[in-house]
Parts: sequence; structure tokens; C-alpha cells
Amino acid sequence: MTLVTGREHYQRIARFWIKIFAVSFGMGVASGVVLSYELGTNWSRFSVVAGNIIGPLAGYEVLTALFLESTFLTVLLFGGNRVPRWLHTLSAIMVALGTAISAFWILSANSWMHTPAGHEMRNGVAMPLDWWAIVFNPSFLYRLAHMLNASYLTAGFVVLAVGARYLIAGRHVEEARTMLRMAIGLLAVLAPLQLFLGDQHGLNTLKHQPVKVAAMEAHWDGSKPGDFHIFAWPDEQAERNRFEISIPRGASIILTHDPNGLFPGLTSVPPQDRPPVKTVFFAFRIMLAIGFFMIPAALYGAFLWWRGTLFTTRWYLRVMAHTWWIGFVAVLAGWVVTESGRQPWIVHGIQRTADATSPVLGGTIATTLAMFVLVYGIVFSFGIYYINRLIAKGPQAQATEPPRAPGSPLSAAHDAGREALGRG
Repeated sequence: MTLVTGREHYQRIARFWIKIFAVSFGMGVASGVVLSYELGTNWSRFSVVAGNIIGPLAGYEVLTALFLESTFLTVLLFGGNRVPRWLHTLSAIMVALGTAISAFWILSANSWMHTPAGHEMRNGVAMPLDWWAIVFNPSFLYRLAHMLNASYLTAGFVVLAVGARYLIAGRHVEEARTMLRMAIGLLAVLAPLQLFLGDQHGLNTLKHQPVKVAAMEAHWDGSKPGDFHIFAWPDEQAERNRFEISIPRGASIILTHDPNGLFPGLTSVPPQDRPPVKTVFFAFRIMLAIGFFMIPAALYGAFLWWRGTLFTTRWYLRVMAHTWWIGFVAVLAGWVVTESGRQPWIVHGIQRTADATSPVLGGTIATTLAMFVLVYGIVFSFGIYYINRLIAKGPQAQATEPPRAPGSPLSAAHDAGREALGRG
């Protein structure tokens, strides 16, 4: 926007969010690097079976995305007044493109583990035959669209919350209003879109992983239409639900678009082939509840903007000021559904999770896991603390020169030079 309008407050907003993004980027890289080593240390038997496919996909992510992000993030962070404005803007676009490319390869690899395709098994090892079929496996595009949209929604609610917080406090008012307009404009489109993308992703999951969907709905008996359980307590031993609050045939309507539609239940497979039902069931409802909060929150904000009362409706601003966290919880809940729901498989239909671990003592793994949790807890705590400090400080004008103490030799030399130039 600064490139188009030339208005300084857009540049202040950009610098503000670039700093926050850089901290988040560093935290993400620090946590993600370890996964590559875990494939060899904790998941060596998985690497043997699936490494010929997962390895190249992970390598493509580094070659096409990480280098691109890192290079242009440097320009974005330190370019400022050192590079032309068009190059600084291009750097922001390239960083955004790099993050999307990173998501492309990571989700392609993960989706292949859910819906493997384009390979053949030779002596228990998956060998690639068709890379196009591997990359664009049956669930990939649904996951990519759903996850990218969720990421943008998460960022949108963070921007909305920060803008609302500033406006309530009467600080950085011009920047806060721009943040609110940008966030509401984005969320009013993406929040309803996520409902459609989630529905399509669910239908795709029903086709390829019906037991996961049965766990999401706590649906036991596939010979009967499925109710949508607003709340229930799945009893895995008795193979039934307790304390149900349900919409009769609601799950059948959603999944088959027919109140009498049938879909497989949990009892269609042996107990050892079922995911942990409670975990999947409740995580799915957390994600769903947040999604159904986001849609009216975004649309009502758009309505207030249209009415011209977005900046003066205090109760709405107060509620939105406390919603910065909801997108993160929804994303985490969604990943719990995805990864817990595919159990007991690490690669669906090919290798069970129990058969994928390294021949390492459980105590050793538990110890290293505890150490990683401790270290990451410290790193993330400092990262979140610093982000809060940046938010508390708010958007700032960029100093054109470093401050100099009055009467210092540097100051005197600088002033003398300016006088000489003036006389010249």
C-alpha cells in the first residue's frame, strides 16, 4: 500500500508486522529443523519404508521455499531505506510466496502419508513410480486449501485483535483503523470460505479414510444414519456414546447430503484399527466451534464497517481484542484431528505407527522428548514475550539517522560537514 499511496502510516504498519513475522519465522525454523533429524533417530523404520518418497519432498521444500524465504526476509528486515521501495515490496511478496511454497511441499508429503499414491511396494519399501501422482495425491489439494486458508484466518484475527486493542486504548489510532479494515476485509471472505473448504475436505476424507470420519462424529453403527453429536462422551469399551446431545441424522445430512444416508461406523473395523475416538471427537468440535465463531464475528465486523460504526462499537472491539489466540487453537485442534485420526497408521494402509519407530529404548525417547519440550518451552516463551513487547510498543516511525549525543565529536564533524556542503 505504501508503494501505491505513498502514505507513511502504511510503512509504519508494514515495519511493525515484519518484525513480528520475523520472530515467528525464527521460532518456526528452530522447531522445524529438528524433525529432519527425528526421521533418522526416532523413526528410522519409517524412513526405510517411506524415505524414498518423503525425503525428496522434504528436500524440495528446502530448495524451493526455505532459501527463497530466508533471502528475501533479509531484504525485508534490513532493506528499509537501503533498497528501492519497489524492491522492498517485492521482497514482501516473495516471502509470502515462499511460505506458500513451503506449505505446498510439507502438505504434499503429509497428504501422501494419508492417501499414498504413485508408488509400488518392493520388499516392503515404497518406491516412486509417478511423481505427479505422488505430489498431487488424492487428498493433497483439499488439505493445502484448507490449511492455507486457516493460516490466513489465524493471521487475520491476530491483526484484528491488535488493531482493536490499540483503538480501545486510543493509541496509534490511524494505524489501528487501517489494521481493522484490512483484517475485516480479509476475514469476511476467508471465514465463510473455510466452511466450504472444510466441507469438501471432509467429503474427501470420508472417501479415503472413513474410519477417521467415524471417529470425528463418534459414529459407531454404520447400518443407521449418523446423528450429529453437539456433545457426547464416547465409550470405546462399550462401543457407544454416553450423555449425547445430538441433532438427529445431522451427520448424514452433512456427509451424504441425505438424511437417510449411510457411512461406515467405527464397528466396521476391529478395535485395533480404530483411532483414539475421544481425542479425535473433541478436537474436531473445538475446531468446529471456533470456526462457527469466526464466521459471524467477521461478517458482523463487515456489517459494522458498512454502517460506519466499526471504530465506535466498543463492545465488539473489546471482544475482538481478545481473539488473537483462537486461530492458533483451531489449527492445532485440526492437526490433532488429522494426525490422531489416521492412527494406527503412519502411512495409511502401508505401515503402522507401532512399526515405524527406531529400535531405541522408550526411556531414551522420553528423556530426549522432555528435553526438547523444555528447550522449546523456553525459546517460545522468550519469543512470545518479545512479540508482546513489540505489540506494546506499537508501530513506530523509522529513524533516518542514528541519534548522536549533543557535543560529541561525531555530532560536531557531521554538523561541520553539513555547513561545508551548504557553503559549497
